[in-house]
Amino acid sequence: MASSQIRLKILPSVRCLFDKLVQVKVEGLAPHKPVELRSKLVDDRGVIFKASALYKADETGQVDVCRAPSLGGSYTGVEPMGLYWAMAPETPHNKVMKKNVLSPTLVEIEALSGETGELLASETNERGYMIEGMKRIPVQDGRIRGVLFIPPGKGPFPGIVDLYTFGGRLSEPRASLLANKGFVVLALAYCAFQDLPKNPKNLDLEYFEEAVTYLRRHPEVKGPGIGIISISHSGGLALSMSSFLSGISATVCINGCNANTVIPLHYKDIIIPPLPAIIENVRFTDSGLVDIRDVLSDPTLEKNRASLIPIERASCHFLFAVSEDDHNWNSAIFAKQAAATLKNHGKESFQVVSYPKAGHFLEVPPMPFCPSGFHAVVGSAVVFGGEPKAHSEAQLDLWERVQGFFKRHLDNKGSY
Repeated sequence: MASSQIRLKILPSVRCLFDKLVQVKVEGLAPHKPVELRSKLVDDRGVIFKASALYKADETGQVDVCRAPSLGGSYTGVEPMGLYWAMAPETPHNKVMKKNVLSPTLVEIEALSGETGELLASETNERGYMIEGMKRIPVQDGRIRGVLFIPPGKGPFPGIVDLYTFGGRLSEPRASLLANKGFVVLALAYCAFQDLPKNPKNLDLEYFEEAVTYLRRHPEVKGPGIGIISISHSGGLALSMSSFLSGISATVCINGCNANTVIPLHYKDIIIPPLPAIIENVRFTDSGLVDIRDVLSDPTLEKNRASLIPIERASCHFLFAVSEDDHNWNSAIFAKQAAATLKNHGKESFQVVSYPKAGHFLEVPPMPFCPSGFHAVVGSAVVFGGEPKAHSEAQLDLWERVQGFFKRHLDNKGSY
């Protein structure tokens, strides 16, 4: 059958938000013939990510990725979004970088003959970050540096501070996509952005207190309290904010640590030193990658307790999300310890959600899986753990949980 009659469709539309599921279909193929589907995106640094999967057309000459199994390639089996989450970087140790949420991420999908390799059809999926009417406002208020996202419609809305990784500078994708759900979200930078120090000697909790005050006082934000979402290093900052600052109602900590890490944290006359590292616990994978999973000391040991964040002081709700195969550090142990501390102090307003074969970077789905990458503190590429399929399923589950958690605990009635 001539390729001019072959059509590749992305349904319900080629334009959608980044976190939306789509249906990829190819029609007009010769019945039962093999067809290869390929996906490709180029991120904001020019890094190319690709996936491919081999399918077989049905008796009507159609391949519906939502129903048909992949027979080989980047993934196998029925995986409606496999062409997205299974994309891997051509240059190893890279994760998808999106600096500008004003433009969509473009994912090119191609259908090729499984016999000749001839290009049969192609389409481009434009995956955006902001719904129509969303306001994106750069923030330079006092010391605060970040970007505020305000959804369209009649406010005020619940407010959330979004903190990313230590080496991540300012990251806007999760904040903008969360704002689409009816939240005012402040993506807050805390180092290596604009005039913020690139290599700070310590972090001041007063800086984060200013951000909380700024958000709570904003006319589009309703009280009484706000939420925090964090990942990796910023998890400890979120726990510290929840412990020392007022006005926090709900905190999400994704693969964080229950102690302060990397550099000292100052608040008024309090100094929380970083948890010591045990350098001899550094391991190397068979491929030569650094594995730092067991490098941090146990924060509950008496000699390390000065680094522990006193979360027993917190009065907010907590959602701890942990990947059991996290190789950045042992986040499952840290969350277990944090939960035990809360329980020992008579606090039950927490939940720990565990994902068995997921890796460190649990992002908004269907963000491609990142098994390894450059670590800002280590100064080299490290392994982050996880398996692609299990990781993608964890991202899907967590994204829904996060939205539900904030909707439950950031309403007019406050936290309780």
